[in-house]
This record gives sequence, C-alpha cells and structure tokens, in this order.
Amino acid sequence: MARGDAPRDSYHLVGISFFILGLGTLLPWNFFITAIPYFQARLVGASNSTTRILGTNHTGPEDAFNFNNWVTLLSQLPLLLFTLLNSFLYQCIPETVRILGSLLAILLLFALTAALVKVDMSPGPFFSITMASVCFINCDLASLLKGAVLQGSLFGQLGTMPSTYSTLFLSGQGLAGIFAALAMLLSMASGVDAQTSALGYFITPCVGILMSIMCYLSLPHLKFARYYLANKPSQAQAQELETKAELLQSDENGIPNSPQKVALTLDLDLEKEPESEPDEPQKSGKPSVFVVFQKIWLTALCLVLVFTVTLSVFPAITAMVTSSTSPGKWSHFFNPICCFLLFNIMDWLGRSLTSYFLWPDEDSRLLPLLVCLRFLFVPLFMLCHVPQRSRLPTLFPQDAYFITFMLLFAISNGYLVSLTMCLAPRQVLPHEREVAGALMTFFLALGLSCGASLSFLFKALL
Repeated sequence: MARGDAPRDSYHLVGISFFILGLGTLLPWNFFITAIPYFQARLVGASNSTTRILGTNHTGPEDAFNFNNWVTLLSQLPLLLFTLLNSFLYQCIPETVRILGSLLAILLLFALTAALVKVDMSPGPFFSITMASVCFINCDLASLLKGAVLQGSLFGQLGTMPSTYSTLFLSGQGLAGIFAALAMLLSMASGVDAQTSALGYFITPCVGILMSIMCYLSLPHLKFARYYLANKPSQAQAQELETKAELLQSDENGIPNSPQKVALTLDLDLEKEPESEPDEPQKSGKPSVFVVFQKIWLTALCLVLVFTVTLSVFPAITAMVTSSTSPGKWSHFFNPICCFLLFNIMDWLGRSLTSYFLWPDEDSRLLPLLVCLRFLFVPLFMLCHVPQRSRLPTLFPQDAYFITFMLLFAISNGYLVSLTMCLAPRQVLPHEREVAGALMTFFLALGLSCGASLSFLFKALL
C-alpha cells in the first residue's frame, strides 16, 4: 500500500517506466527467435533484398547450419553459466554500472544485427557473427536479470513501492514475446520491400532498449520514485525479495506467472518482519543445500522436464512447420501467427491460471504424470507438415492439427512452469526458501539447456 505522506506519481511516469523496463529487458531473446526465418534465408545464400523475407521458412537440406538449434542452445547456455557466476561476482561491480552496462551492450549488439541487414555477407561469417551476438546478448541478460536482482536493484527498488509497480514490471516482461510476434507481423504486412521490413523489425528492439535505459536513468529525477528509493530495503531483504519473485517467475520468454502474488509478497515483506513459527525452533546459519534439495527434488525435476520438452521442439521444430494450403497470404503469415504469437499468448494464459488455483498440490503424484505426458508433443510436432523431411512421414498435414497441438503445448508449458515455481516454497521451511529459490533457478536453466541440446537430435530424426 502507498504511504500516507507519499507524493503522487504524476502522469503515472514511474509506473510507465517500470513497465518499459520489464518489456525492454526481455525483448532481445524474443526478437531473435521470432526472426528465425530471416536468418535462415541469409544462411542459404539469399543475399539480395528480394529474398531476405521475414516469415518465409527455409527448412530443407540446405539448412546446413542448424540455425534454429544453435540459436536456442547458445541462448540458454550463457543463462545457465552466468546464473551460477553472478551468484559469486555480483558484489564486484556496482549495480548501476552493471545494469546500464548490460543494457548498452545489448543495444550495441542489436544495432549490429540491424546494420547487417544492409550488408551482403557470405553465410559462414554471417552465422558466426550472429551466434556471437546471441551468446553475448544472453550473457548480458543473465547479468542484468540475475546479478542485478541479487544486488537489490530492480526488484529491490520495486520492493519499496506499492504492489501496482511490481505488477507493471512483470506485465511488461510478460508482453515481450507477444510484442515481438506482433512486430514481425507488422513488418511483414507493411508493404515495403523485404530488406526495409527486416531493418525496421530489428530497429524496434533497439528503440525499446534505448527507452529502457532512459527510463532507468529518469527514475532518480522523479519525485515519487525518489521518495520510495530513499527507503530502499537492506541487502538481506533484497535477496529475500529476489528469491520470492524468482520462485514465482519464469525465465523462458519472461512471462509472469502470477504478478499479483509476487506484488503481494513484496508488499507484505516490507510491512512486517518475519516471525518465527511457534512450533519451530529458531534457526541459525544457512540451511543445508542437500536437505533443501531432498524436499524439492521431485518438483525441481518436473521443472527440468517441462523446459526440456518445450525447448527441444520450440522453436527448433515448430518454426519449420509450414501451412499445407496453397501459397498465399495465409501460408505467408502461418508460422508467425500459429507458432510464435499463439505460443506467447497461450503461455501467458497458462501462467495466469495459477493466480486462481493450484492443482495438483505439492503432495500429489499427478504433477509428474502431467509433466511426462508433455513428451507426447515431441512426436506430434515432428509428424506435422514439415517440408522436405527425409525420415519420418507426415501424419498431421492439416493446419488445424498444428494449431491444436500448439494451443495445448503452450498453455500446459505456462501452467506447469508456474505451478512448479509456486509449489517449491511450500515444500520447505521459511528460512530455507532462499536456498530453494537458488536451486529452482539452477534447475530452470538446466531444463532450458537440456531441451536446447535435444533439439539437435530431434531435428536429425526428421
């Protein structure tokens, strides 16, 4: 709740700033994977402006670079490594330097990607530069989203403010994937030549990141923000806020699973100090990682399996599926709409469902069963309409099959990810939640990396 003597947020500038910060921090990954068809066109030697087409799949044998697979793997490995590294090194660099440095590095790398649209380049060097950009961008994102949070920066600042601002920040993150898919569709429907369309598409996240930098720099100059930031939580409080927000938030696509719960938790922690449980003796020292792992290992394994299934086929396999209809407008827009836009919308919906109910609960054995059932999506997508396959047959050629599979795939991903994140803190004692949060973050990144690695195998089986 806002304090009685707090100034007003004039024109909602602070709220808008945090919404843009949430949106800007997770735009890069979403813009890269949504533009996979453009990169594939460049890598098959389509160097002239008439063939650099957004939304047109190149999935035949000439896709020797396995772009879908490499972009997924090199996006997730840095997140896994830097999640661990930042836990030890975050104190070495001031938070302002780290946040602004990460945002500026991401801005420069995306500006390079946009500039390459106008540069004719052979596929080999273009692939190397693009992969290096993907890797460095995700290193910066890991530093920005993990290390900066541990220092009590963005979530630490949000923790001092009313719950509405936490919700706005997480909502901005949640819309990043949908925003990228809509930007792709607008670029394709703009009517300009393909090269200009691609250039406009890649300039869009540059503008978003630049706006994020401006919003971050403007916060100390806004009276409302200064009032709350002057009462910033301590380091211990900031770490606890980060842990609770992290347990309720997803890394992949950045879509908030329950912003209302996160905001409520942040507010309650600032309003009162935690009290000891009546029947629980006072604990001293840090809880054992092994003891905490024994309590949450099944939930953590479920989280790994959910992301393993998701990243093994999305976007590596799903981006290869094309419409079975004759060439036309629908076939041109099929993949951006039915793969990327539909996934992000239904994933967001699935995560939002945990705001209303949590089923099955932490003691139920139905959760592992539901998670394992998602492995059925792997063969289902692989048997959809992927042209020029060499091994497996096409059993589901109609577009309706792919759309149905994607609906169930996305909403189950969002719901199960959110559910496992919500159940983990319920399985440990209050003083063990910080360790549980760190473990769940590691297993989240592990699942992403395992899925990205498996995508190579599934692509080879087509």
